[in-house]
Amino acid sequence: MTQDTLTMTIGGKAASSANSLDVCNPATGQVFATVPDAGAAELEAAITAARSAFPAWRDTAWADRAAIVNRIGETIAANAAELAAMLTREQGKPAEQAQFEVMAAAQWCQATATLTLPDREIEAGPGRRQVTRYVPIGVVAGISPWNFPVVLSIWKIAPALLAGNTLVLKPSPFTPMTVLRIGELVRDFVPAGVLNMITGGDALGPLMTAHPGFDKVSFTGSTATGRRVMASAAPTLKRLTLELGGNDAAIVMPDVNVPETAERLFWSAFTNSGQVCVATKRAYVHSDIYDAFRDELVKLAEAVPMGDGSQQGTALGPIQNKPQYDRVRGLLADCKANGYQLLQGDAPEGEGFFVPVTLVDNPPEDSRIVREEQFGPILPLLRFSDVEEVIAKANSSDMGLAGTVWSADTEAAMRIAEQMDTGNVWINEGLALSPFAAFSGRKQSGVGVENGIEGLMTYVEPKTFLVSH
Repeated sequence: MTQDTLTMTIGGKAASSANSLDVCNPATGQVFATVPDAGAAELEAAITAARSAFPAWRDTAWADRAAIVNRIGETIAANAAELAAMLTREQGKPAEQAQFEVMAAAQWCQATATLTLPDREIEAGPGRRQVTRYVPIGVVAGISPWNFPVVLSIWKIAPALLAGNTLVLKPSPFTPMTVLRIGELVRDFVPAGVLNMITGGDALGPLMTAHPGFDKVSFTGSTATGRRVMASAAPTLKRLTLELGGNDAAIVMPDVNVPETAERLFWSAFTNSGQVCVATKRAYVHSDIYDAFRDELVKLAEAVPMGDGSQQGTALGPIQNKPQYDRVRGLLADCKANGYQLLQGDAPEGEGFFVPVTLVDNPPEDSRIVREEQFGPILPLLRFSDVEEVIAKANSSDMGLAGTVWSADTEAAMRIAEQMDTGNVWINEGLALSPFAAFSGRKQSGVGVENGIEGLMTYVEPKTFLVSH
């Protein structure tokens, strides 16, 4: 595969660049493709195209914009097999999970297209009429991550376009291909300049976030990078949506069905090999069931098949990229150096970025594996006996993205959930997201909201009209 196989989309047309970016298959560690590596010139062209397209797109009827967003979803669904195969190869996730992500992206478009933001009329007294209308912000920079590159790009594309903004989207340099391909597929019916797709290395993101041609930045990624995005956007007071890291705690009460709950919690932690911002990152298990619960998780860890996502039967794939692979291995090395007990499954050997499913048996609360977000297939299990104390421990992180509570008593679980300082809490399940439900983080897990009416409103600004008759 050559650089010319996939093209960027700028102003409704195919675009390339003088430089190229290697794409690696994380299951083999080998480069298998190249894509354009955009620089300042390509970025300027994309911003110019988006700025030129904005007035007409802003003035396009809401229903017509919704129809375009819905059609993007239909197009993704119609090409799901091709897109999923490409996604598995560049991202590493198993084929079935890649298919699920692609179809979720399609459904997210179609669901988002049903949302509306009607004008709000306010009582202003006799002979006076006051109306608040929600108007688009302008040109949006979207930067999406490598763990769910398709669906998390759609989380930006669908609401931005529906609200009347134009968009320049940059996927992660580790997973650029599937997003580029979607740009090619929708190029013929999305008005020129409304949706621009560009790819580039580490230098491109800072160029985007600092560029005065953008009115808003929507970024999904690490908290450390999110801080840099916020600083870069500050001189021009760009509007921001930052969906950042999480160190999500699970609290498992002693009244659960142990085998059933262990399996559900296992997948809440290890889906996508733990590379999920809202995955369970710390599991607090009540002392009364701790040993039995740990043993059930060990059985699952030893049985789950890990390997190349393109091979039938694979349930867990590799870490997506070498820097993250090295970071996860560093956390494992720290656990070993400190003498923590590790309970592990099997992982393929060779050049791929595989890390075995690992349970860390009751490490100290101040250990790195408890305090840091691992973003890989490692889960610390921690004993507790006092509910108020465990809630305090769950809340002790400087992150607050999501959490879970597991109990047969849902009312008691709800009381615990209400005290967890996170934007999202799930009871007796995990990873439950909806295009109609607001998704946000507390503390250093982010700024702003995605999804639902609340997420849509982050792509508009209120404009109030007062008319005296």
